[in-house]
Amino acid sequence: MTADDHRAAAEEQLRARAAAWLAEDPDAETREELAALLAAEGPDAQEELAARFAGELEFGTAGLRAELGAGPMRMNRAVVIRAAAGIAAELRDRHSELDRPLVVVGYDARHRSADFARDTAAVMTGAGLRAAVLPRPLPTPVLAFAVRHLGAVAGIAVTASHNPPRDNGYKVYLGDGSQIVPPADTSIAARITAVGPLAGVARPESGWETLGEEIVDAYLDRAPAVLTEGSPRTASLVYTPLHGVGQQVLEAAFARAGFPAPLPVAEQALPDPDFPTVAFPNPEEPGAMDLAFAAARAAASPPDLVVANDPDADRCAVAVPDAGAPSGWRMLHGDEVGALLAAHLIRRGATGTFAATIVSSSLVGRMATAAGLPYEETLTGFKWLGRVPGLRFAYEEALGYCVDPDAVRDKDGITAALLVAEVASGLKAEGRTVTELLDELAVAHGLHLTDQLSFRVAELSLITDAMARLRAAPPSELAGLPVLRVDDLAAGSAALPPTDGLRYTLRGARVVVRPSGTEPKLKCYLEAVVDVPGADALPAARAEAAATLAALKRDLTAALGI
Repeated sequence: MTADDHRAAAEEQLRARAAAWLAEDPDAETREELAALLAAEGPDAQEELAARFAGELEFGTAGLRAELGAGPMRMNRAVVIRAAAGIAAELRDRHSELDRPLVVVGYDARHRSADFARDTAAVMTGAGLRAAVLPRPLPTPVLAFAVRHLGAVAGIAVTASHNPPRDNGYKVYLGDGSQIVPPADTSIAARITAVGPLAGVARPESGWETLGEEIVDAYLDRAPAVLTEGSPRTASLVYTPLHGVGQQVLEAAFARAGFPAPLPVAEQALPDPDFPTVAFPNPEEPGAMDLAFAAARAAASPPDLVVANDPDADRCAVAVPDAGAPSGWRMLHGDEVGALLAAHLIRRGATGTFAATIVSSSLVGRMATAAGLPYEETLTGFKWLGRVPGLRFAYEEALGYCVDPDAVRDKDGITAALLVAEVASGLKAEGRTVTELLDELAVAHGLHLTDQLSFRVAELSLITDAMARLRAAPPSELAGLPVLRVDDLAAGSAALPPTDGLRYTLRGARVVVRPSGTEPKLKCYLEAVVDVPGADALPAARAEAAATLAALKRDLTAALGI
């Protein structure tokens, strides 16, 4: 066969796969979309068709997450029904001793989230399980809470968190309220692969339960438990849910706890799946907080904090007044918020294990050790942090904080905001500021400055090639500092399961390089640590740490070759 013959045969096979998918697609919208793509001519249509049928979405520890659209490489009802059927088969085997074990389903306000939640409930019901759907689009932490509160064997959250508007996803929790980890993910993936034609997946029109507002009330009744009885509750804040589902729940939580009502950012207060005022609905992204800062500047009385949740409200971003910043506000890094919360809990006499991920700052580890508390590091993600034995507090640098692990064994942007407000209220009562407390922590435990270097790619092979280059020729020096140790995290260890990543330990610095688990990005997590003999030495320490981080970025960019 000639090259043209091979190409024609491949195109014919591709179109046959697409036609077979079209024949069993249960959704009119994606059927129409795929039919139009099949009817279109030209290389662009062929390329788009090939992208959608290049394989299948892989079900992993992050569940599923992809752009909406027709085909096995997109998020759509057909993919969700198969995923739900595979999960149902896994749960039936895991809990064969139970009569109709309970699965709770939650969803956010993204495009198609309600449809995917309904399909999931129908599949669970058809498989002989009992399904309960949350009453409306709600924060993911409410779903994580409901799993434990209702004694469910699993929970499923339909959400793409802070991804772009055209994405959606599927996150799975097991009965302990933690996200799945290996080998559960591979077992579920195998079950999904084994699902036959969709016509064979039972999907009754009814039979599941739609929960009432009592589940939200139960979450709200529990939320103030993160606070100290009788603590000051005076902190005022501007709040934005970034067009997500956090507004009503956060406002109710603050009211029950006795804080002043947060001032909402009106343009972003209501759920909107198109996220019209932000380029990316992630408070870490440049420009995402601009409207919140403008609202703070326009407030009749200057607020103490600006707080944001991401669209499913499991993350919490915090900004503090800063006269030197162009906006008048400085966004705190997730590591800074983690240190503030840890310091507050330690001061309150909290007991139990403190934990952070390997890409987070080492500051909380130093603080816990100084307080005589156990401390653990885990791989990235709350699927690992939530499983730390005896957990009391956990955080990751990407704005995720678990402050009540007995109720929500996952990151929770609502209860984290409550605890941040308590921290600010207590400092306010003492005539101190959040910035002053951060300075005190630097003097006591060393200045820990962190930053991140990210490379977004169009082709995932670029990430694979970059990681291969680093493994083949590991740097002996970065930022003028000798590399004291290189850990290839793919090998695993007694403390950490294997993962694709590299960790470099330097004198006074640390670097972790890893591919993102949810986006086409290669991420480099940087930390510089400088001892601070006294408050007057802080400016010099900051300059030294900043110079180290800048040099690390320069050298890593060269070494990665992206």
